[in-house]
Amino acid sequence: MNHAQAERAELSDLLDQLGPDAPTLCEGWTTADLAAHLVLRERSLAAAGITIKMFSGRTRMVQERLKAEHSWPELVDLVRHGPPRSSPFGFIPGADAAVNTFEFLIHHEDVRRAQPEWEPRELPRDLNQLIWRRLTRGARLYVRKSPVGVVLRDTEGHKAGAKLASPAVVVTGEPAELLLFASGRQRASRVTLDGPAEAVASLRTAKLGI
Repeated sequence: MNHAQAERAELSDLLDQLGPDAPTLCEGWTTADLAAHLVLRERSLAAAGITIKMFSGRTRMVQERLKAEHSWPELVDLVRHGPPRSSPFGFIPGADAAVNTFEFLIHHEDVRRAQPEWEPRELPRDLNQLIWRRLTRGARLYVRKSPVGVVLRDTEGHKAGAKLASPAVVVTGEPAELLLFASGRQRASRVTLDGPAEAVASLRTAKLGI
């Protein structure tokens, strides 16, 4: 089982436990909204609206229809069993691992960390290494809208220059925490921020993420 499959399975189990009305870190979304989003992006052409604004209305409509047409157990089963063979996620070799590892990791944490008394998970070392490689290559994309400079630093002291600007803030944490921070989950990530107080405050509330 690869990391994408493992995150999918664990998230599906958690959705089963919590039901459709639990909160998530995705603003305005319950667990039902998040599950419908995951099903839509793997099974519908309306997924184009996730990234292309002109199609977003259609995406919202299909997402609501998925919630209406499927019982909660059915919707979770669609998440659990993944894309059909007709989907690019299903028939292109390696597509699931390449695209879904971080999608499901982040959304798994969106559900976990919206619940009371959550604690960070201890992730496999190779997954942390994979996350760090993603950050070193793509951090600039995640923090491009930051109003201040950003340097990401893991707990072993490795650094990734995310945005060159002054003043700058150094964000330190485990790779998964840095990924969540850079994805716009600043309040729910366990990191430390070092820099001028105004720059730190500005980064904490900035709109980050792809």
